[in-house]
Amino acid sequence: MRSDAERATFWAGQTLKGTVVTDAVCARPVATIMMMVFFSGLALDIAVPATVLTAMASLKWLVESWPAANDLPFDQKAETA
Repeated sequence: MRSDAERATFWAGQTLKGTVVTDAVCARPVATIMMMVFFSGLALDIAVPATVLTAMASLKWLVESWPAANDLPFDQKAETA
């Protein structure tokens, strides 16, 4: 019975002690590329919304502080009422 379990785990790529029996020359670059893709996705998940929100806040500030927008007569009436 134990030899069947040992054969099954060996063909799955593991020994009974839990160490992986794979070629480290191929496994290490693949794992590195997978980690690079994962963490670059996380960085983009933060950077893109931050850039969009910064642009929206800048445009709002530009529209509110534009000199011609504050000189309209209906804005002055609304402030005095």
